[in-house]
Amino acid sequence: MTSAAASNAAAQQVRLLGLDFGSTTSSIMLVEARLGGHSVSGRMGFAEPRVIYRSEPVFTPFDGDGLDETRLTELLDSWLHACDLDKQAPFAGAALVTGLAARQANVAALTRLISQRIGDSLIATADDPGLESWLAFMGNCGLLSRAHPGQPILNLDIGGGTTNPAIGLDGNVLACGCHFIGARHWRFVPGSYQLLGCSEYGQALLTHLGITCRAGASLTNDEVQRLVAWQVSALEALVSADNGFFSSAIGRLHEQLPLHLPALATPPAITFSGGVGELIYRHLEDASWPPTTAYGDLGIDLARAILASALLAGGPRLLPETRGRATVHGLTLHSCEVSGTSLYLPEPERLPLRDVPIVARLPLDADYPSLLRALTLARYRPQGACLQLLGANAQLATLRNLAQRLREALLHSELPSSQPLVLLLEANVGKTLGQYVSDWGRMAQCLLVIDEIAPRPAQFIHIGRAHQQMVPVSFFGLE
Repeated sequence: MTSAAASNAAAQQVRLLGLDFGSTTSSIMLVEARLGGHSVSGRMGFAEPRVIYRSEPVFTPFDGDGLDETRLTELLDSWLHACDLDKQAPFAGAALVTGLAARQANVAALTRLISQRIGDSLIATADDPGLESWLAFMGNCGLLSRAHPGQPILNLDIGGGTTNPAIGLDGNVLACGCHFIGARHWRFVPGSYQLLGCSEYGQALLTHLGITCRAGASLTNDEVQRLVAWQVSALEALVSADNGFFSSAIGRLHEQLPLHLPALATPPAITFSGGVGELIYRHLEDASWPPTTAYGDLGIDLARAILASALLAGGPRLLPETRGRATVHGLTLHSCEVSGTSLYLPEPERLPLRDVPIVARLPLDADYPSLLRALTLARYRPQGACLQLLGANAQLATLRNLAQRLREALLHSELPSSQPLVLLLEANVGKTLGQYVSDWGRMAQCLLVIDEIAPRPAQFIHIGRAHQQMVPVSFFGLE
């Protein structure tokens, strides 16, 4: 790539989109950012983001049978028109359906509606708890974490159906979790505790606490406090690494993805995001609370109880710039990486590739048996498969040896030549490795080598269309 071409690529402005559908609310965010290389590392990425459009959160449309597809269609179309996306697709982005919305029987209809409107530029995924936790951390306190080196931060993303904790240090997420702790497991007539309905988790907790209440009846103040107290105790167990709390039957029911806190030299500061996090920071700034069940759930009660907990609110207080509106920020700005410009892409028309599983993570000096095992797994993935090759520094001799072993493994793996094989690299050597592995194009295998992609503990990737010798790579199914 010439210096002039590199300069043009660095000056390119692109648009990034985030769509967040949760248990209680949904929102959209569109950002314009500069696509170019980092001034120090040279790695391609997004810089100088500018928000073009950000909707106010709206209640996620439900009907008696699940998600309301008619109202969702109207909502999506109105958002896309407001963003001018009915005329021009974004460079990249993500849509995430989480919490109780992701557990509806017709959730596939929502992801289909999104894909029909945005197409191959966007990845739409439902019920991806690790990804939601990671994105909430990056969106709420990624910058805050980098600004306080050495200070661990535990972010609690508390919404209507789930709490997604993630702990990070120096801007890097170390561990994620997901628990069915949230404000909308019970729905009320706003302004009262008259019960309209509850989720399976809400009903299970009512039964566990010996509370008998049917739809149409009202909970007493004492019963509300008992429900909220149990949820606060669960949050305190997360913060204190009390895994025993979730070993009981009711605890196991509420745990989807356990949080394994690493050993740290410094106790973590706690930040909040999600709908309950927004309520907490809003109260800290203006000291007023909305009226009782103003949003038809226990979000206000839960936020107040969290602030009354010495364990949850008594430590060092760091204030996130987003004030809790995290997931849509994380989706928009952190849902994808940008490849380097030296990728090996002999058949760009094969892109985009969706739902490509990462079948193995191997070092650059991986031996022949390891490579053959990975390719054996890959042959059962007709949509394509990915090998993630780890190591930021690659010597020429290392690449040649790897290519020779990989070429030999390909000859013995029975991987169909038409099936895409993606090699994902940290190092800036994509074109070189691709030429070596393919024997300078003489091997018939459909091979794509994408470089300068930092590794993430994900299960799948989505590769968008090529754009000025670069491609966007989105990760999902975070472990």
